[in-house]
Amino acid sequence: MTLPVSHKTVFVLDHSPYFLTSCQQHIEFDIFTKTRQPGIIPLAPISKSLWTCSVEAAFEYCRIVWDIFPTSKLIRFVVSGASARYLNSWMQEDQSMSYLMAVMAQVGAPSEAGSSKDYNIITGLTAAIEALCECSEVQHECRTSLTETAGKVVNRGRIVCITSMKSDAEIRTLEERFYSTLTEHNKLASGTDCLMPVHKCELVVILTCPVNKEIDMTGFSKRDVGSLLSSEVHRCRSGRHLAVKLGYLVQVHYNLASTTVTGIPMKEEQNANSSANYDVELLHPAAAHTELFKTGFSNTEGVHVSTVKEGQAYETVTLKWCTPRSNSVELQYCTGAFRITPVDINSRPSSCLTNFLLSGRAVMLEMPRKSGSKVMSHMLASHGGEIYIHTLGTGRSTLEDPPSISEGCGGRVTDYRINDFGEFMKDNKLVPFNVGPNDRQELPIQRALKRLQRLTQYWPMVISHTTIFNMASQLDPLLTLITKESLTPDEIIECKKVIYLLVSMESKGTALPVPTIGMRGKGPKREEQYRTMWNELENYIRMHCVTAEHNVILDCLLECRKPAEGDSSGNNQKASITGIKKEKGLSGKDEKGEGKWSEVDLSWRDGKFGDADKVDEGSCKPPSVKKARSSGLEGEMLGSTNLLHLWRNKVSTENARRHVEFAGRLNGDSKVAKLYPNLNIDGGNDNENESKPNATARS
Repeated sequence: MTLPVSHKTVFVLDHSPYFLTSCQQHIEFDIFTKTRQPGIIPLAPISKSLWTCSVEAAFEYCRIVWDIFPTSKLIRFVVSGASARYLNSWMQEDQSMSYLMAVMAQVGAPSEAGSSKDYNIITGLTAAIEALCECSEVQHECRTSLTETAGKVVNRGRIVCITSMKSDAEIRTLEERFYSTLTEHNKLASGTDCLMPVHKCELVVILTCPVNKEIDMTGFSKRDVGSLLSSEVHRCRSGRHLAVKLGYLVQVHYNLASTTVTGIPMKEEQNANSSANYDVELLHPAAAHTELFKTGFSNTEGVHVSTVKEGQAYETVTLKWCTPRSNSVELQYCTGAFRITPVDINSRPSSCLTNFLLSGRAVMLEMPRKSGSKVMSHMLASHGGEIYIHTLGTGRSTLEDPPSISEGCGGRVTDYRINDFGEFMKDNKLVPFNVGPNDRQELPIQRALKRLQRLTQYWPMVISHTTIFNMASQLDPLLTLITKESLTPDEIIECKKVIYLLVSMESKGTALPVPTIGMRGKGPKREEQYRTMWNELENYIRMHCVTAEHNVILDCLLECRKPAEGDSSGNNQKASITGIKKEKGLSGKDEKGEGKWSEVDLSWRDGKFGDADKVDEGSCKPPSVKKARSSGLEGEMLGSTNLLHLWRNKVSTENARRHVEFAGRLNGDSKVAKLYPNLNIDGGNDNENESKPNATARS
């Protein structure tokens, strides 16, 4: 388990006699609100000591942290005088402002007695290292838990030291001694169960001095002293400058951000009938501004929301107090809620705003814009006595219900295959699968993903984008069986029957169930419908050809779709019809329901109806089918033509498709009938010939 560096922070306050020095920032003690009367001498201004300024700035640091993070961020205090003194522990009950104020009151101001040689800040830093080696409640719970990660708890922390030094050499010496002390304590902590070694430590040194003086030393940003330690040095004057510096560091250490609420209307104390606008600065986790900068609204129309105020070292986002529109019926969704705390908690505007929110009110905040409608990005409201800033979505909600598929999105697509998709989900549910110890195959989840990928290679979502899936009654069970990983011989026969049925439907001119949604005028011609259906079915079968059995079905489809090649196609057609009868298992008496296979006109092979010869199973030279009358369109197209010729050609083509074959051809067998058998026979034998059946006539 790895906790952040901000989980444990130790403040080391220098309690040497030097910190009794005045900060030289004067405060007027006697303030006159009216005209001063003559003869009254005002009291002299007062100033705080360096110790008081350090304690106030550190306490303000703690207040901000504990207001925003009530439980997860721990802070301890060490007073470094002639000896080190702990003010609190890592226990949660010691993490409060009231407890610290009571303990700090007992410490008192630094003593004037004693020499400066008796005071060394390294004493307090050593005590801070010992404090970091102690376990917090969360770390102790993780270490004592019976889990695999019990021995993998990473201990990290930060030490903030407020002191005063005279040269850069003292800083280098301090870092070296601190690192060696840290290494020694880690060795001691590794040999005990009650302590933890420090895996990473951040040392933040703040050098302070009175306001009327300058620090000759140069500060530097974070740098690595060793594998366990990183150090940074800040120099600033005491008083309000020290408070501003710690206010900046608390934002860096805990990833906080600043928001300034402008335009807050408040009644004036002197004139209750008028109101003035005030500003209040709030601190909160930086995640509250993530949505604001992600959507790109932060710098719209030349208005920069993020600015740097005078006297500050950090940016603040300016949001305006907003009165929501009363006619707005749309509720904005919330993407996050974060605790807040005012920067200046004792000011009158901050007190009025917090009391207003704690009374149950809510404040909407909008981004300042030069023109256009309001864009409300945040809201302030209290829950359970705690004030939160709520991030409001400025774009489309990710939580709203999607539009009804049956009604269509924008009225464009309305023919989704909703029922088919529901059945598809039912057939592809994920269920627990127990893997045996000897099972060396791929993981069940991998097989499930491969199956899903294979089944969705071609799965049209819209009814108008497919033909074969609209012919479930004609194509079942082909569409279902072809998706299986393996096929049995019986299943192959069933799939072939479906293909032969489609051949029969095409020869009879049966119309296909082509969807008409979104189609204007007449639909495609019947030949085009069948061509589209055959192409789609072929592609669908090819995508699922994973075994030799699947290839048999594909070969059957390609064989039926193969165009005729001259006269040699007669034998192929005869073999195809014979195979159809064998696989269908039909005889001449069992063809009532399916139609007689001898009726199948195989002229679909070359795409023309009425131009192919009739297939006869018992003869190599079957009688030709009667052809429709041709109008010689091909010859006339080479010369001039007119609308009448085109119309006659179209009518002739339609008549050829609807041509009904002679009953003799349909019911006849392979025998050849002799015309007029009694023509050349004498009259004496007429009666005898009439009484005998003709051996060569058709039965």
